[in-house]
Amino acid sequence: MTKEPLTADVSERICEHMNKDHKNAVEALASHYGGCSDPKSAIMIAIYPQTMELDVDGKRLQIPFDHVLKDSSDAHQTLVGMCKALKNST
Repeated sequence: MTKEPLTADVSERICEHMNKDHKNAVEALASHYGGCSDPKSAIMIAIYPQTMELDVDGKRLQIPFDHVLKDSSDAHQTLVGMCKALKNST
């Protein structure tokens, strides 16, 4: 994975990928990290250095990261780590 700055275009690309290929993971992130019980729909809207923004059942939700993301590679590794932590907590 290349290291690109977290521009609006990179954020959009990450979100498109997550929403298309990892829909269940986005819902699990909303549930676990966002405190949303049983979300019916969760869509990743944007990735920022300090937070991710989701639309959960029609409401906007900001989920903070545990550190400030440096670039697209860091965003990838952080999201993978958060999803792996979900699997380990069940």
